[in-house]
Amino acid sequence: MAGERPSTSDTLPIHEEKYGTNGIMSGNQSHLENNVNGVDYGHHPSVQNGVNGNLNPVLTQQTTGPHGYGGYNDNPLAHVNTNMSARNAAFAGFLEPGLYKPKKTNIANPAPLGLSAFALTTFVLSLINFQTRGVSEPNVVVALAFGYGGLVQLLAGMWEMAIGNTFGATALSSYGGFWLSYAILLTPGGFNIASAYAEEQHLQFAIGFYLMGWFIFTFLLWLLTLRSTVVFSLLFFWLWLAFLMLGIGHIITPASGSPNSALIKAGGMFGLLAAFFAWYVAFAGIADSSNSFFTIPVWHFPWSDKGRERRQKVSGEGKGV
Repeated sequence: MAGERPSTSDTLPIHEEKYGTNGIMSGNQSHLENNVNGVDYGHHPSVQNGVNGNLNPVLTQQTTGPHGYGGYNDNPLAHVNTNMSARNAAFAGFLEPGLYKPKKTNIANPAPLGLSAFALTTFVLSLINFQTRGVSEPNVVVALAFGYGGLVQLLAGMWEMAIGNTFGATALSSYGGFWLSYAILLTPGGFNIASAYAEEQHLQFAIGFYLMGWFIFTFLLWLLTLRSTVVFSLLFFWLWLAFLMLGIGHIITPASGSPNSALIKAGGMFGLLAAFFAWYVAFAGIADSSNSFFTIPVWHFPWSDKGRERRQKVSGEGKGV
């Protein structure tokens, strides 16, 4: 879930236009300068000028149906990315797993904040699950889970929603809710959850069901990162493995009431990997040419939009030799 900030090479160039006062377009409409993913789209109109001088061109489909929805038999519910408005390559630092259009907003990028909150809370709990230095009681995580991993990450998710990032809003808000709920679960006497189970084994089973639900959710998010970057995808890969190991470790708890130690440790190991990858991605979202002496390495999957674009570029250069 990582990558360097999008540069001009990651975007589809747009011709400059002449604009009057308050950003109203007065010249010819902008159009695509080159093709996308090898498809020649020719000339397409841009819509909507800026407001108060802030130009925000958005490229749209050239054809629309009778009701103005456009394409796919005029289905207003069709969720189709035509690559006409999505011009930047996937970037983990913005929690954008696919092509996206630049956002004009006064809100700072909330992804690094949410990722940092997730990383630190996951790091501490995973060390305990791994039984580092013989520590196995997770109660110290309650403070982090309420204040940082819970509240702060939930707020970051809401800010992602404000800037229009569906993936970022869903991921950060959900994991913020996870940490808040887990903190309630760990709070001594909190809602009398633990005391409601007559047998310790049944409590561990229930915690296992809870963790398996988070495994399913994380696995679905991971599927959405398979066309992005390697680190972006690995973050969610390690995380669903952590939830899976922890969930199974609790579900197979014997009558003694103690979860499977080996699986809990495995979950802690994968959780540590997820935490470090989350910090890496957070750093990628903060670091740029104004504050860092180096760029964050990025590895796009060969089958991603950016990967195909690079292969086509190399192929074209080879044919020209």
